[in-house]
This record gives sequence, structure tokens and C-alpha cells, in this order.
Amino acid sequence: MEKIGFGGSCHWCTEAIFLSVRGVVKVEQGWISSTGSDHELSEAVIVHYAEEIIELKSLIEIHLHTHSCTAQHSMRVKYRSAIYVFNDLQQQLANDAIVTLQSDFAHPIITKVIPFRQFKLNQNKYLNYYYGNREKPFCRNIVSPKLKALIDSFPHLVNKDKMNLS
Repeated sequence: MEKIGFGGSCHWCTEAIFLSVRGVVKVEQGWISSTGSDHELSEAVIVHYAEEIIELKSLIEIHLHTHSCTAQHSMRVKYRSAIYVFNDLQQQLANDAIVTLQSDFAHPIITKVIPFRQFKLNQNKYLNYYYGNREKPFCRNIVSPKLKALIDSFPHLVNKDKMNLS
């Protein structure tokens, strides 16, 4: 089992997206720092995945296409567009994937590939937020459209059982 960190939008959205992907075994939702400082924490997830089912490049492609990976905005400290890597090989694969996938976007990808240093898990009541609260307005209005984009763009990678699409 491998793991990688992703940040870029609300961690409830990012968690729901990766929980909906085949080969993802577990998603830890909370805040990640690349410096080890609590002052540098950004909303993010750690994705645990079976690499024999899904490749890292596919996870990165999903990540880039399901958040605003080209947009600078005032909330980028809280919602840092990042791939948090655990080793040198992941760093190289992530950098290569960003270069390869740049042609999918009209503007430069701002997603940073940075080392993982610290993780703070969210409170239990907020974990698995979407799948425990699908009818709440935030889930219906914000998360569900992102999951529809996942289904439309990556139908072969969606966990149909998890999303009740079988």
C-alpha cells in the first residue's frame, strides 16, 4: 500500500473525490504541513492506495482536474494546491505528471510538489463528511458537482459500488 497527500480545495471535497476512486483504500482528512509548523497547515488529505489497482499518475490527474489547479486566489494558504510526497520517487513522478498534464489546461498549473512533514487529522464528526451527509446543502451544492465531474471525466476509475452507481 502506498500513500500520497493532496491539497487544493476543501478537504471535505477532496476526501469525497478520492473515497470515490477505485484502488483507494483509505483517505485521511485534515491538515498537512510541508514544514512541520502548525502555522503552515493547509486543508488536505492523505490517500492510501493500492498501486496494483490505480497508478499515482492517475491519482494526480484526478487531483488536478477536480480542483482549481491553475487559480491564484486569496484562500491559497488555507487551500494550498499541492501534492505532498513521501519520497524522492513520488516527487519525480509528480513533477513529471504535472509537466505532462499541463497541456490539459489553458493556464499554468500552480500545484506545488512538496515534502510531507506533518498531518493533523480532522475531528471524527467531520470524517467521511460527504458520504455521511449527502443531503446537507454544502454536499449537494459543492461536493456533488465535483463528483459528477469525476464521473464524467474518469468513469473507468470511479468506484461504482461506493457511489451507488452499479
